[in-house]
Amino acid sequence: MPRFPAVARVRALSAVASRALALSAAALLALSPAASAQPGQERWPKAPKEFVALGDVDPTILQEIRYITPHNFTGRPVKGYLQPVCLLTRPAARALHRVQSGLLRRGYSLKVYDCYRPKRAVGSFVAWGRDLSDQRMKGEFYPRVDKSRLFDDGYIAERSGHSRGSTMDLTVVRLPAVPTRPYVPGEPLVPCHAPRWQRFPDNSLDMGTGFDCMDTLSHTLDPRVRGKQRAHRLLLKSSMERAGFVNLPQEWWHYTYQPEPFPDSYFDFPVSYRSVHGR
Repeated sequence: MPRFPAVARVRALSAVASRALALSAAALLALSPAASAQPGQERWPKAPKEFVALGDVDPTILQEIRYITPHNFTGRPVKGYLQPVCLLTRPAARALHRVQSGLLRRGYSLKVYDCYRPKRAVGSFVAWGRDLSDQRMKGEFYPRVDKSRLFDDGYIAERSGHSRGSTMDLTVVRLPAVPTRPYVPGEPLVPCHAPRWQRFPDNSLDMGTGFDCMDTLSHTLDPRVRGKQRAHRLLLKSSMERAGFVNLPQEWWHYTYQPEPFPDSYFDFPVSYRSVHGR
């Protein structure tokens, strides 16, 4: 039986994992309230022609779009997310492809949690942040922060760079990747800063906290993060910076491609394939 070159074999494994993650997210979508928004989708604005689906540029990058599922700090699917797809400006997507090519040669893959984010999704975060009675996900995502401090501490903002299309939240996965199991609403919550073996399972390398952990331990270069956890953060940081991305120091997962094609524009088209393919 012929042997595949190492890179080709890694790409094949990555593609299998990516398809499995997409199927898992699609199953969640079928059960989520976000699916009910589909009939009115035609009334949403379309994406500018400079936007693409990341999978059309690099299908090997894993996608686990969290905000279309209830496993996020609000505890429910977020407005504006109609399909589990990463949308980005073309330059940002191409730059991610360059990062992925380097990581694949080392036996790793990128995995995106979030990419372009509609303005109405940001608005739903703001509304959630002001509702101090909704604490359902505190035990995992902000266990050491009083919810009344989320705005002052910078964890929630009125506007997000994600809405400009060149910002993404992502991590690094060792290949072959095993898909992360779906979150079950109501299951016991574990602090996002707990040791990896206690936290909600994620096929990401151990970065010291989970994604969207509203805690100072999530700061990329927090001195308390050492050893392999720090090395993993630096692997992501150095790989991204070589391709033109800039990290948000408060979040190890948050990167923006520079220069941004739309530095002053905040878009509100839905997260769906139709936004980029339906023109």
